[in-house]
Amino acid sequence: MTSNTLRDADLSYVLHPYTNLVAHETKGPLIAVRGEGVRIFDEKGQDYIEGMAGLWCASLGFNEPRLVEAATRQMQTLPFAHMFNHKSHGPGIELAQALIERAPVPMARAFFANSGSEANDTAIKMIWYMNNALGRPEKKKLIARKRAYHGVTVATASLTSLPANHRDFDLPIDRILHTACPHYYREAQPGESEDAFARRLAAELEEMILAEGPETVAAFFAEPVMGAGGVIVPPETYFQHIQAVLQKYDVLLVADEVICGFGRTGRYWGSQTFDMKPDILTCAKALSSAYLPISAVLVNERVYEALKSNSGKIGTFGHGYTYSAHPVAAAVALETVRLYDERDILGNVATSGARMQARLQALTAHPLVGQARGVGLIGALELVEDKATKRAFDPARAVAPKVVERAQDHGVILRAMAGDAIAFSPPLIISEAEVDEMIDRFTRALDEVTADLGA
Repeated sequence: MTSNTLRDADLSYVLHPYTNLVAHETKGPLIAVRGEGVRIFDEKGQDYIEGMAGLWCASLGFNEPRLVEAATRQMQTLPFAHMFNHKSHGPGIELAQALIERAPVPMARAFFANSGSEANDTAIKMIWYMNNALGRPEKKKLIARKRAYHGVTVATASLTSLPANHRDFDLPIDRILHTACPHYYREAQPGESEDAFARRLAAELEEMILAEGPETVAAFFAEPVMGAGGVIVPPETYFQHIQAVLQKYDVLLVADEVICGFGRTGRYWGSQTFDMKPDILTCAKALSSAYLPISAVLVNERVYEALKSNSGKIGTFGHGYTYSAHPVAAAVALETVRLYDERDILGNVATSGARMQARLQALTAHPLVGQARGVGLIGALELVEDKATKRAFDPARAVAPKVVERAQDHGVILRAMAGDAIAFSPPLIISEAEVDEMIDRFTRALDEVTADLGA
């Protein structure tokens, strides 16, 4: 198809996720036709630095030949096999072993799904199944945080705490609670230190658990760095205080590593960056560098023993997906994990991440930037109307979306989020020179919107 034919077909046949469907019929799509390194190219040949690694996921960029070769070999050998009813296959077994060996804390088993949403949905079901196995049928409530993102299934969208994910979907469902967001810039009280802020949030969590009844609260879901909610980096002591509360009331910690896993925060896992000790860990996105859909749920020995004993009583663990550990996806993921080790991806995150964080911090001198925040190769700029008072722009003015749209015109793809935050999450292979080019392109867009606003 020609580019015009593709555009027309898109407008006629495609229902786009996370899109204003009315505006799309006028605006139309940006159609990617190829990728190379940290860039994608449209049908006119214009290059765009993918400042979001797609959807936080294309960690090794857009043309890694070893991943293509891994998929091709597996397609030629065993294009499909499943893991139901005592069946298995090599790529799934080897990938499970690789993840357990690399886990941030001792884990017992790996279960595979196809997306972060499915992984977190699976974790919910495991938690409910586990507590039934332990004779605790009331211990089912789940706590997430305001501005959290954990997926878009009925259950995980309920854990997600962003208005667009609930409005007119009849969500959230019951047994889902939301506690405070650790956004120090916005939520701290005047004069409150980061540690005092973290202690206060832990105390509020404890009050919630006591009010609900500890015998009814099963688990706490947390992203190490909150992604879609605005790249919220917690205060250094936050998880220390939170975990003390969870342990006191026997509440499981689920680390949602869908974005943070595999080096994004500078350590292999975000859990290591923030000293989290999860009972359950979910991961996706960078697991296969997004080359094929796959996700995983890692469970510790305590959780596994409960799942095992209950499946023995019932006769089966009645959960799974046709494509759980799809052999082609598993083979690509296994090769991805090997590449992280062989190419010292963490070393590149250390150098290029430091460069990106420095460039973002330098932009706090810009009249529109209230705060720069981030860690490793994930960051955000929060735009404000008044820097001194932190007064936000009226959401109707859509300032951050305008900057992101203008940035695309300058050849960098970014993402605007709630609260006029603009996210940066480039492929983990990005060089320092490419970081500079990305920020330079973005700065031109920021300056243009500033001029339009008369700021």
